[in-house]
Amino acid sequence: MRRLTLALLCGAYLCLSLIVALGIWRNGGGWGAGVAALVGGLALAFAFHSLIDAAIQTARMKDDLGNIREAHLILARQIEKIDSRLNEVVDTVTTDALRRSEELTSEVHSLEDAVQRMAEQMEAQLSSRVAAAPPGALGRGPQSVALLDTVKDALAGNRVDLYLQPVVSLPQRRTVFYESFSRLRDDTGRVMMPAEYLSVAEPEGLVAAIDNLLLFRCVQIVRRLAKQDRKIGIFCNISLASLSDETFFPQFLDFLSANKDMAGALIFELGQAAFERRGAVEARHMARLADLGFRFSLDKVMDLDLDFQDLARSDVKFIKVGAQLLLDQLEESEGRLVIRSLPDLHASDFARLTRRYGIEVIIEKVESERQVVDILELDMAFGQGHLFGEPRAIRDAVLAEADPPADFMRTTLRRASGW
Repeated sequence: MRRLTLALLCGAYLCLSLIVALGIWRNGGGWGAGVAALVGGLALAFAFHSLIDAAIQTARMKDDLGNIREAHLILARQIEKIDSRLNEVVDTVTTDALRRSEELTSEVHSLEDAVQRMAEQMEAQLSSRVAAAPPGALGRGPQSVALLDTVKDALAGNRVDLYLQPVVSLPQRRTVFYESFSRLRDDTGRVMMPAEYLSVAEPEGLVAAIDNLLLFRCVQIVRRLAKQDRKIGIFCNISLASLSDETFFPQFLDFLSANKDMAGALIFELGQAAFERRGAVEARHMARLADLGFRFSLDKVMDLDLDFQDLARSDVKFIKVGAQLLLDQLEESEGRLVIRSLPDLHASDFARLTRRYGIEVIIEKVESERQVVDILELDMAFGQGHLFGEPRAIRDAVLAEADPPADFMRTTLRRASGW
């Protein structure tokens, strides 16, 4: 566009100069005067054009500089706003971090107080048991005595590891829960499984101490997951001995009352045999936990002919059935697939039946993809087993954050150990 304008102006200047030159020539000026007038007219025209163009360029540069200054001012104001907003965000984050730190410190102190009260109650209970026991009542073989000493030493030394195994949704295989396990280590670092140490821990009333430590750590792990905005529940085993202990349970309940915001993420688990052996005291204590919003799960299920109404009344929301146990129960009857212990029910309707009572089935001990295919055909929604993830120990650094007060286990066991 600018080139076209320049060409038109040059043409106009040329025409004007020719008109002037022709006018001079026709008035008797001669060819020389006409050519001189033409050249001079062109020179004057181009000089005038240069002046006009320079003025236009100068005005345009001034406009550009003005626009640049205005843009600079806008950018500066935006930078000031961003800087101010960043300062506000930093102040908010700092304040929020300090507030959360204070809240966490307050929670830890309250947990320590609750645990200490439990320790004192348990110590008194152990003392009364030892004092009331007849002289020969504590007699046992050398191996049992050595194992009991190892268990007490592991508890006093806080050598209790927390393991978590994922529970996944099917068929997506997305982790929705974890099951917690406790493992004791002796002074050489050898891991002891529950089947090994519970035989000596239960008669001595030490299971409550293990449950207490496991619960303390599960609460802390749930809080850690909540800080990461991970809405995942944890199954935490609780023994019938802990539920029936009139000394331990009130302290246990106080601890949970102070942390009832964990109710949606903490699920207490009992074996089927233990659940069926529960008495009035245990049922009452389970009801008090349910009043706080805590749910229950039944594992080690060996008989699928369950009283679902009783489970629903007891706030049992999950049952865990072994994969191979369930598949071994399947059989053909009158042209349809049924569960041997429930011959009137189609196998694929078992999960629908439990859901009518608000209970979900978790198939545990899943070891192969073939089992997954069979489980999905039965409309099962959750799975657990080594195929989806083995139990893994929580890292030492994380576990240290979930440790109770250092003297907790030592205080609890001092009387029993004779220290």
